[in-house]
Amino acid sequence: MTPETVLTVFQQALEVMTVLILVLLVPALLVGLLVAMFQAATQINEMTLSFIPKILITLAVLMIAGPWMLQLLIDYTQRLVDSIPSLLG
Repeated sequence: MTPETVLTVFQQALEVMTVLILVLLVPALLVGLLVAMFQAATQINEMTLSFIPKILITLAVLMIAGPWMLQLLIDYTQRLVDSIPSLLG
């Protein structure tokens, strides 16, 4: 196995991981920003106020995008397993 193939496999793994993480983090970030703007406008300084909406939106995103995320991970794993003979030979 050459260093180029190792870097290619590692790059593909990082790309899949980045997509999976961004799908969860971007909605939580946007909800956190909206809650922070609401808190700034109303001068409510409760730290737990932003926690519940972030948890709810993360769970909603997992329920909606979960099957797609799982399929993306399965496709990557199948490609990786299928390419093992060519990587070793």
